[in-house]
Amino acid sequence: MGFDQYHEPPEELPPATRTFARLCASLTEEAEAIGWYEQRIAVETDPEALAVMRDAQGEEFKHFSMDLEFLLRRAPAWREIAHGVLFQTGDIVEHGEEAEAETLEAGGADETAEDGSLGIRSLKGARR
Repeated sequence: MGFDQYHEPPEELPPATRTFARLCASLTEEAEAIGWYEQRIAVETDPEALAVMRDAQGEEFKHFSMDLEFLLRRAPAWREIAHGVLFQTGDIVEHGEEAEAETLEAGGADETAEDGSLGIRSLKGARR
């Protein structure tokens, strides 16, 4: 059984990249499930069914968050940009543009990390 999550030959990808791709796929699946529950909750009239669906959606929130944290720990530039966007007040797009510019100006993306990880660059001494 094949998987659509790879855009390059899987046998050529290092294990860390394959794991990263799996978690990206999982993140997408969790986001879809959250959206499905949101639609179901919007139209459900039975209070008991509604309670079950809200509980299930909460599980999806948790799974999405865990997947995201895993990915952010392995992609420091992504984490840095997310830090500049998430949980901020004001214009989301403006924060995104600023965070991206600051992150890329601060060092950009190394093609490979010395330790073989997916780390894009070291954040030791970074602004946050």
